[in-house]
Amino acid sequence: MSRKLTGKVALVTGGSRGLGAVIAGTLADQGADIAISYVSSEDKALAVVDKLMAKGVRAIAIKADQGDPTSSDPLIQEVMERLGQLDILVNNAAVAWQGKKIDAPDIDNVAMDKQWTINTIGVISTIRAAARVLPEGGRIISVGSGLGTRIAFPGTTDYAASKAAIVAYSKGAARDLGARNITVNIVQAGMMDTDMAAGSKGHLPPIVMGSHAIQRFAAVEEVASAILYLAGPDAGFITGSVIDVNGGFTA
Repeated sequence: MSRKLTGKVALVTGGSRGLGAVIAGTLADQGADIAISYVSSEDKALAVVDKLMAKGVRAIAIKADQGDPTSSDPLIQEVMERLGQLDILVNNAAVAWQGKKIDAPDIDNVAMDKQWTINTIGVISTIRAAARVLPEGGRIISVGSGLGTRIAFPGTTDYAASKAAIVAYSKGAARDLGARNITVNIVQAGMMDTDMAAGSKGHLPPIVMGSHAIQRFAAVEEVASAILYLAGPDAGFITGSVIDVNGGFTA
């Protein structure tokens, strides 16, 4: 059985857990060699690497803090040195600090600014670094949020805006890199069934679930499948696009 990504190398940021680990495994199932980045969970990252190598691909874990934009160039350089090339970049690493309105007296402005650094500046820095080494036909895919398009409830302003900025940047990058047949797209994920979301299941305000046409959490595999499609050979004419995998939240 042929695997569509054999011979390709993919970097998945934030790949030591949750959606990132599932994305890495999904790409590896199609033959891609994988690099994952992590911030602090070395044991978890190495466990993911072991699982990826068991699929018959090369896999490495690299410590890199997306909250420090200067880490992007060394991250890409290490992928190139250890795996020889980079064909697919998946920007998955992010934080979601929500729940406070911008006029709340106890809003943590330092945390909000840090969220911008991680979700926006860090992603942009990684895209810039990767763009210099990606070959003809390379792929850049960023994990966004439906909140980047539709603000259905209060308390999400900074997070939503940090994700919306990546949509605009990706559309611009698609124009800049189109001559090299490098595609740049966004998958806007909805609420997902991860360990991070486990505590909120069944406890969300009615307005949150009510804003979805399909009123359930997404399986991480559903989001990873959309990313796999954009990373593969059948998506070469899709660029500057947003694919919503959020149960109709943006409908």
